[in-house]
Amino acid sequence: MRAFGKWMSVIGLVVGGFTGAAIAQPGVESETFHVQSTDPSIRIHVRNKRPANVAKFDENRIVIFVHGATYPSESAFDIALPGGSWLDYVAQRGFDAYFLDVRGYGRSTRPASMDEPPDRNPPFARTADAVADVGAVVDFVRKRRGVERVNLVGWSWGTTIMAGYTAQNNDKVKRLTLYAPLWIIKDAPPIQGFGSYRTVTKDPARSRGANGIPKERVEEISPAAWFEQWWAANLATDPAGAARTPAVLRAPNGVIQDIAEFWAKGKSTYDPAQIRVPTLVILAEWDRDTPPYMAQEVFSRLVNASYRRHVVLREGTHAIVLEKNRMQLIAEIQNFLEGSY
Repeated sequence: MRAFGKWMSVIGLVVGGFTGAAIAQPGVESETFHVQSTDPSIRIHVRNKRPANVAKFDENRIVIFVHGATYPSESAFDIALPGGSWLDYVAQRGFDAYFLDVRGYGRSTRPASMDEPPDRNPPFARTADAVADVGAVVDFVRKRRGVERVNLVGWSWGTTIMAGYTAQNNDKVKRLTLYAPLWIIKDAPPIQGFGSYRTVTKDPARSRGANGIPKERVEEISPAAWFEQWWAANLATDPAGAARTPAVLRAPNGVIQDIAEFWAKGKSTYDPAQIRVPTLVILAEWDRDTPPYMAQEVFSRLVNASYRRHVVLREGTHAIVLEKNRMQLIAEIQNFLEGSY
C-alpha cells in the first residue's frame, strides 16, 4: 500500500445534521471525510455509517458505494425513504458502510469551470478520473481499517467505475455488485450534454425517473412525495445550482464524452474478463436507461469471476432504489454481501 501521508488527506466531522442527509438511526454512527484524490486539488466527499461503538471490521463487513452519471450518492444511498436509508440498513447489520461522490458531484470538489457557462470548458470527470477517485477512497478505507480488501457497489455509470477499478485491482476487492450496469449502447443514450457540465431541472428528472413504469401505475411505483424528497436531497448537495431560477442540479459531462467515444461505438472502458472476484449483476425489469440486454452481456463476459449471479427484479426501473420495491434491491444485495463465496 502507498504511504498514507503522501497522497491523501482527511478531514472528519459528524454529519447527521446536514440538510438533505438521512440522520443516522439509533445504534448507527455517522462521519464524513474528504479524501485527497490523485490530483492534489481534488477532495472526494465520503460518508461513513457503522454500528455505534464498533471500530474493528473485517474485510467481509466493509462496503463502498458509488453513484451513477447524474445524481450524487447521498440521494440514492442515504435517503430516508420508506424502509430507511440504505447506509443505515447496512450499518444496522454490522457493516462499515461508505459512499463517495466522484469529483464534480455532490459535496466533492467542484472545479471552477462549473461556475462558468458550460460551453467555455471541455467535459471533465471522465471514467478514468472516477476510477482514480474510487482508488483513493478504497486505499483510505483499507488503511483506516487495516484490511486488504473491501466490497464495492456501483449503480449505472458507477458500475463501469467499480468494475473498471476491480479489473485493475482484484487483490483489493472482496465482492463486486453491479446494479443496472452500463454496456454497449444500441439506441440513443438516456442522457446528453455539451461542454463541461449539464444541468437537470425538476420536471425532466421526474419524467426520466418514471420511464418504463406503466402510466397508470406511476404514483403507486414511484410516489410523488418520494420524488419531492429525493429532489430536495439532490439540490441540498448543490447550493449554487439550487440558487438558480429554476433550481438545477449540475453534473459533469465527462461521462457524456465517454459514452460518445466508447459505449456508443461498441467499445467498453473495461474488460469484464479481467474481473476475478465474486460478482452480482442486478437490475429491474423495466429499466430503460440500462436495458436488460446490457446486464446479460456483462454477465456473459464475467468468465473469470470466481462466482457470478444475475438477478432481475420485478416491477422496477433504473431507479428502483427510489421506488416501491426498493427493499427488494437492497435485500438482494445485502444477501450477496453476507454470503460466502
